[in-house]
Amino acid sequence: MAYVSVPKDLTKVKSKVIFNLTKRQLICFGAAAVIGVPTYFLTKSIIGNTAAVMVMIILMLPAFFIAMYEKDGLPAEKILLNIIRANWYYPPVRPYKTENFYHVIEQEGKIFGESEKAASSGKIFESGFKTDDKK
Repeated sequence: MAYVSVPKDLTKVKSKVIFNLTKRQLICFGAAAVIGVPTYFLTKSIIGNTAAVMVMIILMLPAFFIAMYEKDGLPAEKILLNIIRANWYYPPVRPYKTENFYHVIEQEGKIFGESEKAASSGKIFESGFKTDDKK
């Protein structure tokens, strides 16, 4: 009797269209071919065969990368979009900043130091209001 293995995680199962490739991979490989093959034939007579092949490979590599790379279930374009959003589109998270309490205490000390001198002379009550009484 024949046995068929069934994966436990069905989210990793992708439907294959042709040549055991997904629709997304076929589109990316087709785009790479549309970009690379004409480039090779147009540049072969100008820069030579080896250089034309290198230019074709360099132009086709991003499409191959987008077609094949996948990390944590996300394809390459979604990862790149998330990186762009995190670094440039959304503002960075600003950390919570507190006041410098030592500076506040120092400023209060200066204020209270001046008011205590005035209070000891009888010109300021505890509430901080000046009196018009002259003693």
